[in-house]
Amino acid sequence: MPLSTSAQKIQDLLNSIGLNYTVIEHAESTRTAQEAADRAGCELGQIVKSLIFRGKVSGKPILVLTSGSNRVDEKRISGYAGETISRADADFVRAITGYAIGGVPPIGHAEKMETYLDEDLQQYLVVWAAAGTPNAIFELTPTDLQKITGGTNLRVK
Repeated sequence: MPLSTSAQKIQDLLNSIGLNYTVIEHAESTRTAQEAADRAGCELGQIVKSLIFRGKVSGKPILVLTSGSNRVDEKRISGYAGETISRADADFVRAITGYAIGGVPPIGHAEKMETYLDEDLQQYLVVWAAAGTPNAIFELTPTDLQKITGGTNLRVK
């Protein structure tokens, strides 16, 4: 079956940057990290959660790519960002990324943003990330994730 428009955008982007990864669109949801892990047949920690935060003063978007088994320490991220942050609402997430919560990929956003990668993702040979819809994911290496996002590997929990 052909991919949905949003998932195809991510597949086309992966192809255009020379990465041979395949977007898989499932009939079932991959909206939560646990659902994604179940569909991928992997550990919860191998799921890349794309979380968008917003600087309270600047309003700047901040992307945190964290392991599915971790909770982000907002105070720690505030320290990296140089200001207090808060979790972005659904409208802000869609405006900044072009995608709805539950399907936000780590790449292909409407706007470039400061990006932090959970150092815990580095322990895995492969990880799985959302691919533009709440039921599409793709597998990649943590090294490629860092390369394509330009994110900084840090402790996020």
